[in-house]
Amino acid sequence: MAVRHRLIERSVDEVWAVLADGTRYADWVVGTSESRPAEGVWPQVGSSIRYTIRLGRWSVAGSTIVRRCEAPAVLELEADSGRLGTARIALEVRPWGENALVTIDEHPLRGPAGKLHNTVVDALIQLRHRNMLARLADTVEETPKGAHQAV
Repeated sequence: MAVRHRLIERSVDEVWAVLADGTRYADWVVGTSESRPAEGVWPQVGSSIRYTIRLGRWSVAGSTIVRRCEAPAVLELEADSGRLGTARIALEVRPWGENALVTIDEHPLRGPAGKLHNTVVDALIQLRHRNMLARLADTVEETPKGAHQAV
């Protein structure tokens, strides 16, 4: 299982404001070039967003649905990348002094990714998570303090 954490030097509410904005998904999720609302009100359980993953000239559309939301601490998602399969992505945001400690836990559920899941895949996910958490930190920390509005 690929689990990684990062200290973000902003409050839990400021981190949650970014996670709770489905239009900002592409700002911090590695590989995603755009995101837009699909169903419901993000991040309510059952709501979803659609996104595009681009690698050079190749692109694939995907969607992510909220499976669990306990604002401002827990967001569990199921990402569906079509023929690539689905993955469970759990984000936990907890106070760490005046800052926020964000933990991400991801593993493939269905499709080829789920069938081929092994330690090599986990290592690749770990690399992706390191970059993704750095992008999340940059997204949150580059916004002036107090400018975030929690949803």
